Amino acid sequence: MSSQTVLIIGASHAGAQCAISLRQSGFDGDITLIGDETEIPYHRPPLSKGFLSGSQATEELSLRPASVYENANITLKLGTRVVKINRAKKTITTDKNETLPYSRLILATGARVRKLPILGAEKARVFYLRDAVDVRKIKDTLPETKRAVIIGGGYIGLETAASLRKLGIQVTVLEAMHRILQRVTAPIMSDFYRRIHTEEEVNIVEGESANRITEASEQLIVNTKSGAHYEADIVIIGIGVIPNTELAKDAGLEVENGIVINEFCQTLDKNIYAIGDVTWHHNPIYDVHLRLESVPNATEQAKTAALHINGAEKPYKSLPYFWSDQFDLKLQIAGLSEGYDDIIIRGDKDKGRSFSAFYFKGTTFIAVDAVNDPRAFMFAKTVLNKGQNLDKTALANLETELRSTVLT
Repeated sequence: MSSQTVLIIGASHAGAQCAISLRQSGFDGDITLIGDETEIPYHRPPLSKGFLSGSQATEELSLRPASVYENANITLKLGTRVVKINRAKKTITTDKNETLPYSRLILATGARVRKLPILGAEKARVFYLRDAVDVRKIKDTLPETKRAVIIGGGYIGLETAASLRKLGIQVTVLEAMHRILQRVTAPIMSDFYRRIHTEEEVNIVEGESANRITEASEQLIVNTKSGAHYEADIVIIGIGVIPNTELAKDAGLEVENGIVINEFCQTLDKNIYAIGDVTWHHNPIYDVHLRLESVPNATEQAKTAALHINGAEKPYKSLPYFWSDQFDLKLQIAGLSEGYDDIIIRGDKDKGRSFSAFYFKGTTFIAVDAVNDPRAFMFAKTVLNKGQNLDKTALANLETELRSTVLT
């Protein structure tokens, strides 16, 4: 395989893992990892948490030291954006007017922030939070920041709110939908996190859409459709992301809510793979097509693609799982709760800070949300991976050990 050349577009979790996995599984050709950021691949989850709050330093963000790529003979081409794929010639063109050939091409282009289309969103001290540069800009303002408004009550918005509260900043979260986390979780989880944030003195405002950002007396003012207004020193917008599918679409690859791939992460062009946040893929555990914004998904798809390029057909079939850190809470999610019709709660969700919600569709166990309950999370992951089911009555009894709730 020494005559083979693999180009990887996108130098974040998926791309970096794929480059390493290619070497680990025996690839001995050329590997080039191309990224539009200037720093080596780094962890993104801490950006809204430890990195923003100051408990995690820049050097702690790197996925791997630069020496790891050098020792693996992986070329890092950073600060470079790919502008075109020529499938007929099997080349890519960069924004530096370079033309690079490939034998196999891997698209790990990820996603970008969804912009808020309102007047004033372009003002100084109005930020988005997607990469390390974004967070450094926010951090530069924090010594003079007393009040912040966060537009968007999803996980990023709430994690950011928690980080700013740790620094003593007054925070208001504006969520356009009827409840925070509405797009991603069940009402009971929204209720729980509303309570926690309120206890931590975050001002949660639901059903309120920002429609303009103005300035007065050196203060930003977020105006809403209802006529309310909220003053702030900084505004942070977190209303979701858009998959970076343009390169694939322009190259004639199939795109839906992401780049369409098969079980080996191949696109309709068998020499081009796609991995990570940008993919629209089939999950065999739930028999659904979906796009996941998840580090574990990015990592597993990277490994699947690398193995396939090296001749090993090991189809992607990973259980989705996620996590979120807010204040003293670690939420761990295993599985997909969408479509649930019953929930069994273990623990006190109304007063405590540790409980688990087990989701069922009919009699079938499909997912868990575990808050400060790693045992329940690991138990649920094992059960879901094995395709086992749980006895609801036994599960609802806190005196019953979790392992005793498995139906045989």
